[in-house]
Amino acid sequence: MTQIAPPTSPPTRQQTPEQVRAFFDAHRTVRQYQPYAMPAEHLDTILYAAQRAPTDATAQLYSFVRLTGETKAKVAELTTNAHIASAAESFVICLDTRRVRKLIEVAGYTPGESPAIDVHFGIGDAVLAGQNMLTAAEMLGYQGCWIGGVMNGLAEIVGLLKLPEMVLPFAALTIGRSAEETPHRPRLPRALVIHENTYQDGTPGELAAATAQMNPIAARPGKDGDWARLLNAYFGVGGSMEKREVALREVLKAQNLWAGE
Repeated sequence: MTQIAPPTSPPTRQQTPEQVRAFFDAHRTVRQYQPYAMPAEHLDTILYAAQRAPTDATAQLYSFVRLTGETKAKVAELTTNAHIASAAESFVICLDTRRVRKLIEVAGYTPGESPAIDVHFGIGDAVLAGQNMLTAAEMLGYQGCWIGGVMNGLAEIVGLLKLPEMVLPFAALTIGRSAEETPHRPRLPRALVIHENTYQDGTPGELAAATAQMNPIAARPGKDGDWARLLNAYFGVGGSMEKREVALREVLKAQNLWAGE
């Protein structure tokens, strides 16, 4: 990566509220990409942005695995997300608390053991850096997609990418030039996600209204959206998250990141 000296006087970052809203309103999750090779300067820029993300305790508890060739195709297969193979750039975003311990050892100190803390702060660091990458890509005219489907073949991905202990995939991330028209997606009413001083559950009426507001996100061609049904398929009894839970626990144990009994 190109090393760029920090500016002596940082450029202004101030934009109008309208400009900020417009930028984030233009965000789309994209799964169909044009055949396009990202210029090296653009790749270097988004990776630079990733490393400028905030980090806990200065540690930078993340690693990105850039996917190319047969490995890219295999991860697309294991995650059941074909667009990993067609995107201009694809990465597996990992929490990495291994490197910080290696740094401590090289300096002559003894690393501690804190698997629960490792997962807590490692995921935070990985997400912050990955989202910085995606935001920078959008500033350059690209779109992308966070992919939780790494959970579909988690153990196999760990083996394929030769991830050692204390390194865990959180998600995959694809970036490219969009080849699809995607609608502006709704979000929950702000009152349900912003709490002042103390947490408040939404009332049944508020939750029902929020579900109606979110229904379009689950719409398919010729079929109205049913967000509650979609959520149930993920988080209900027998849903995909329950099925992924078993595999995730086993991989956490294998990667020395399990804090349970």
